[in-house]
Amino acid sequence: MNIPFLDKWRKRHPSEPGLRLAAAFEDDPVGVGELLSECELLRSQAGGAGLELDDSPASLAALDQLPPRWRDDAETLPWLGNDAGLYLGTVIVRTVPGAVWQVLPGGTPVVRLVSGREIDVVAAGLDWAVQGTPELSQVYAEASET
Repeated sequence: MNIPFLDKWRKRHPSEPGLRLAAAFEDDPVGVGELLSECELLRSQAGGAGLELDDSPASLAALDQLPPRWRDDAETLPWLGNDAGLYLGTVIVRTVPGAVWQVLPGGTPVVRLVSGREIDVVAAGLDWAVQGTPELSQVYAEASET
């Protein structure tokens, strides 16, 4: 059944989490960027290892040097990888001139560089958490070169 007002309402009120994030980003990109930068699980894990995350490139190199004890916890691993990617994105956005958060229509947060290149930081964080590569500092170095 085609109900025009309902179709319009659904477009303004997306039901899927990714669509809600994309819509929220359109309404308040700064606020969503701040939410993406929280990374509580990663900050907690790093703090437990004696590392304070200060949103600097040096903190990415320090994270790369931590023993990957989180790999022993299959339940925590994807969440930690997600946070690692968001933290990587936060450092890039705060330190690379012109870098900005962008949320793709499906809800994937990426970092867009001045060159137009998009970095899927969450995928990079998950790869780092699971496999140890690429190192977060390496992804940052590549982003800062452009």
